[in-house]
Amino acid sequence: MAKNTICLWYERDAEEAARFYARTFPQSSVGAVHRAPADYPNGKAGDALTVAFTVVGIPCIGLNGGPQYKHNEAFSFQIATEDQEETDRYWNAIVGNGGQESRCGWCKDKWGVSWQITPRVLTDALARGGDGAKRAFQAMMPMTKIDVATIEAAVHG
Repeated sequence: MAKNTICLWYERDAEEAARFYARTFPQSSVGAVHRAPADYPNGKAGDALTVAFTVVGIPCIGLNGGPQYKHNEAFSFQIATEDQEETDRYWNAIVGNGGQESRCGWCKDKWGVSWQITPRVLTDALARGGDGAKRAFQAMMPMTKIDVATIEAAVHG
């Protein structure tokens, strides 16, 4: 067991979410599914209570805790992509599986977890600073899914 694990609260679909992440992202898998030994306020004995999973190498636990707490943008997974094809693949997987688009490369999966699908060309440009960073930032602001060619064109002026 990892010394530090991210715990994500789900209403009741932690196992479904973990399996989706494992199918979608490299270095992702589902580990142990622990079932409730008795009935509890938001479930029955035998229901999946916690699910161990890994998302792109990050150890996580999904807790089926009920409807009290909802995900928000204060937490997100940021996935660095190499090109438009990879950006499209992850974006379309999340949005196309009941998720929703947001702005500037952000989207939410159908369980409400936020994702930043961020091409390296954008993060590299912002890290370099200067006029190229300013142009890349301005090009990104009206986007939903990041368009790599538009960012590249902005960087080069």
